[in-house]
Amino acid sequence: MVDLNFNAGDVDPAEEWTLLPVDRYTAIITDSEDVQNKSGSGSHLKLTFSIVEGKYTGRRQWARLNLNNDSEYAVDIARAELSAICHAVGVMQMNDTAELHNRPLVISVKHETKANFNNGEPTAKVAGFYSVADNKAAAKKKAAPKPAADDDVMDGEEAPF
Repeated sequence: MVDLNFNAGDVDPAEEWTLLPVDRYTAIITDSEDVQNKSGSGSHLKLTFSIVEGKYTGRRQWARLNLNNDSEYAVDIARAELSAICHAVGVMQMNDTAELHNRPLVISVKHETKANFNNGEPTAKVAGFYSVADNKAAAKKKAAPKPAADDDVMDGEEAPF
């Protein structure tokens, strides 16, 4: 037996874990580490994102950037993703990944399914990185009402209907 001295009335019960829905989320990078790949021939930069706004505040999502890989193509993709992150948080030159931490950005989460991973079940993946300002401007533009048909009529003309 294990003596815990625990009162379940003091803690909200855990809810069933669900996949983070496909959407965009305001987040911050809270951790970064260099992780050796399975083959031992390289490593990837593992970034931990914590969502800081909305219903999913506190949830985490991860991205892995193959900055040290035998595949030049994988490295090119990782460098482009790192550039997108740097642009999103306003850090154009850095010496340490800690310089990216705790700066808000917007991450785009998508679902992907791989037959050889997670028993073929879908997983959530960070698919894009955006500045908070650019994301708000895009959302505002998307939400703007479309002009009515008669708004296209020039002054002094009658509507064609």
